[in-house]
Amino acid sequence: MAAIQQKTVGILLFPEVEVLDFCGPFEVFSVTRLNESKRRDEPSPFRVLLIADSSEPVSAAGGMRVVPDCTTTACPSLDILLVPGGWGTRQQMTNARLIDWIRQRAKKVETVSSVCTGALLLGSAGLLDGRRATTHFGALSLLRERFPKVNVVDNEHVVDEGNILTSAGISAGIDLALRLVKHYFGEETARSTARYMEYPYPESNTRRIQVGA
Repeated sequence: MAAIQQKTVGILLFPEVEVLDFCGPFEVFSVTRLNESKRRDEPSPFRVLLIADSSEPVSAAGGMRVVPDCTTTACPSLDILLVPGGWGTRQQMTNARLIDWIRQRAKKVETVSSVCTGALLLGSAGLLDGRRATTHFGALSLLRERFPKVNVVDNEHVVDEGNILTSAGISAGIDLALRLVKHYFGEETARSTARYMEYPYPESNTRRIQVGA
C-alpha cells in the first residue's frame, strides 16, 4: 500500500490566542484516519504544525502555554493555513510583519482558513475583500466597520469561499476543520472523524448562536 501523502496544516499562534480556536482544529486534524480499522497503525493524513513569531512558548487565553513547532521565518511549505482568533487578534491587526507573513503565505497554500476573530487578521491582510466571511457573533460589527469591502455573513456557521474559509466563534473551528477533512478526504472520513471525537457531525450550516439573541 502506498504511503499516505499528508497535507501540512500550519496553525498560527500569538499571545492571547483563544485555546479552542486552535486546539479544536488541531484535534480534528490529528485524529483523522483514512481507515478507521487501522486507527492505531496508520497516521493522520494531516501533518499539523504550530507556528509563532518566536520559538518561545506562547501564552494563550487563560494562561495555557504552548510551545510552537516552528517560527514564521523557518516555516516549511504548507498546504493549509489556519488563523485562530482571540483577544490577541486586536493587537496583531497592527503587527505589520505578521500581517504581511499571512498575506504572502496565503499566495502559496491551497487553502486559507480562520476561526472566530482570526477573520480580523485575514481582513487586515486584504484576503477577504470582495468575499463573504464571518467571525464570532460579538465581532461581526467590528468586521463590518474595519473592512467595508467584505460581505459579512451573520447566519452561517462556516462560510466557504472555495480556497478561503471563515467560521463563527471558538467551537465553530471544529466544524470548519471537519469541512476541510471532507474537502480533502471525503464525507465518510469526516463523519468517522466526528464520531471518533463523539462530536455531532454538522448536518446544518446555520449559525448556532442567533445574532442579537
